[in-house]
Amino acid sequence: MAVLSKIRQRSFFLIIIIALALFSFVLADVIQSGTFSAGANNVGSVNGTDIEAQEFMQNVSNIEKQGQGTSTTQAMNSAWEQEVRRIILTEEFDKLGLKIGSEQLINVIKQNPNLAQNPQFLNAAGQFDENKFKEFLKGIKNAPDQSQWIEWKAFEKNVERYAVEQMYNTMIKSGVYTTKAEGKFQYKLENDKVDFEYVTVAFSTVNDDQVKVTDAEIIDFMKKSPKKYKSENTTSIDFVLVENKPSKEDEQAMLSSIGDVKVKFDSVANVGEFVNANSDIKFDSTYLAKKDLPLDYQEALFNLPVGGVYGPYVFNGHQCISRMIAKKGNASAKASHILLAYKGAPQSTATRTKEEAQALANDLLAQAKANPGNFAMLAMTNSDDPGSKNNGGEYDNITPGQMVPKFNDFVFNNPVGSIGVVETDFGFHVIKVTDKYDAVLMGTVAQKIQPSETTIDAIYTKASQLEADANENTDFAALAKKAGLEVIPATNLKGFDEYVQGVGSQREIIRWSFNKDTEIGDVRRFEVPQGFVIAKLKDKNESGLLPIDIAKQQVEPIIKNQKKAEIIKKKMSGASLEAVAKASGASVQPAMGVSLKMPVIPNIGNEPKVVGKAFGLAAGKTSEVIEGNSGMFMVRAKAVTKAPEVPSYTTYITQDRTQNQSYAISKAYTALKDKAEIKDNRANF
Repeated sequence: MAVLSKIRQRSFFLIIIIALALFSFVLADVIQSGTFSAGANNVGSVNGTDIEAQEFMQNVSNIEKQGQGTSTTQAMNSAWEQEVRRIILTEEFDKLGLKIGSEQLINVIKQNPNLAQNPQFLNAAGQFDENKFKEFLKGIKNAPDQSQWIEWKAFEKNVERYAVEQMYNTMIKSGVYTTKAEGKFQYKLENDKVDFEYVTVAFSTVNDDQVKVTDAEIIDFMKKSPKKYKSENTTSIDFVLVENKPSKEDEQAMLSSIGDVKVKFDSVANVGEFVNANSDIKFDSTYLAKKDLPLDYQEALFNLPVGGVYGPYVFNGHQCISRMIAKKGNASAKASHILLAYKGAPQSTATRTKEEAQALANDLLAQAKANPGNFAMLAMTNSDDPGSKNNGGEYDNITPGQMVPKFNDFVFNNPVGSIGVVETDFGFHVIKVTDKYDAVLMGTVAQKIQPSETTIDAIYTKASQLEADANENTDFAALAKKAGLEVIPATNLKGFDEYVQGVGSQREIIRWSFNKDTEIGDVRRFEVPQGFVIAKLKDKNESGLLPIDIAKQQVEPIIKNQKKAEIIKKKMSGASLEAVAKASGASVQPAMGVSLKMPVIPNIGNEPKVVGKAFGLAAGKTSEVIEGNSGMFMVRAKAVTKAPEVPSYTTYITQDRTQNQSYAISKAYTALKDKAEIKDNRANF
């Protein structure tokens, strides 16, 4: 008691000491993470203009509020792109002296229907009155409560920026034009045709194991086109997930408690109330077909007598007991149909008459009855119902009253296998009744199986031990295997990513992998909703090129084909197509009427180099061996048919100019962004 008295007397000093200790701990972490460093308050910068964290995060918060379901990371990435674009384009606007005056601003605002059609700003003639609008602005500007004025200024700023950007885009579009010569060129690309013969040997004829590709070759290949294979800094990790799930012992321990529930469940009067009072999943009054019941227990549950109880059984991590409440026959059905719409029917684009639709329906009915197994194909080729034609006209789980009355009556008043025609407002339907389902209403008490304290302690110990062992042993895979766990790779992680494959949204793991103090080979344990992740940093890619595992998917096939090309080229010896065909085991094939606009060789695919070569050869001349997209080719030209001259190329000029103008706007910004000096610190947030 004396000791306790002394502690109470000195409680104030103890509080001070604990507070100082906590502060020093937090301060050390802040210093280590660099939060008080020079760039700590910046999310990044663009051409020396800082993106301050406080204002940026406010924008992130606004985006989250506006977009339901938008995560913080998604909102952050959206806000980042907005800020980068704003800074880059503002610099351009300032260089060009682009801005709008008050009168231009009013004209832009008048185009906003929320303002232009607001009765508050309309005159007696129902037109937008600028004077009324200006009086309104004057009123909120001088009001004691400035919140509305602040909101307006922010809106005005956005409107002004939008208007200036539209001016900028108009300037870019105005600088893009298409000449008559270019229009004529587009016409000829589309309408000049070439006929030729060819021999091809596909790259696939050479086995991949004959052409090995090293990582060094992939890197060298990317270095030749660094812009094409440019990448943000990335990291790769290997991790194991120690799941926080109940043990078999936990499942057994729950049996006794749910057994007590079962005794009461047998005789309870109101099943729904009992379920809601005892279950982690609330009572559902929906009738279920047999196929909708838990697969492993379908027979036992569906065949229960009314009032019968089944269980306990484990399903979806719950201990369950089910009681049969009621059964209902003919509760739902499966049917297929072919809709023959006609001109004037609702939602119809058909041009046939009603009589023609009825005649076609009767014809299809006869075909369907003669060969019921062909109904799906008849639906796919004839039905006017876009919701079902690609599925063979099938609708499953049709409930009474779901379809229009005559359709509904045919399905539910005829036995399975029936085929017939009914008319509704939508047209004529050829209907086949495929199946009928009985349904049951069940009450299920489902109690989630939770891991016990003993299990939780064991999982924590296992995860902690694995983390400790992995920090001392470099063979992460062997340690995981010994623990009965699987190593999961997570590659190509970017600093602004949110998700880690297999464990969902995990910004903390991604931040750790990008931390400057985290080195390759470092291991750390993270607590996640599923349990614990033990992650090992496998790689940091700061080369500016794609990480090797991603590059392999894109670059390795290209290098392999280059190596295969050399092997195939040696086989394709000879001065004529016939000689090359004989030497390579191929055959001479024709290609007729191919254009440069669509350089597709039938049964081969897109081959612009091959088609281009054919256009350049004189009739009867044979090319050298050409490396195409799918293999090696040799071609012999037969004839080039020139498109006839036309009086005007206006259509082609307009089409090309419109396409190039839209393209120019996006490419102009892309070029500015590529040139900009952008520092991205999102990985720290």
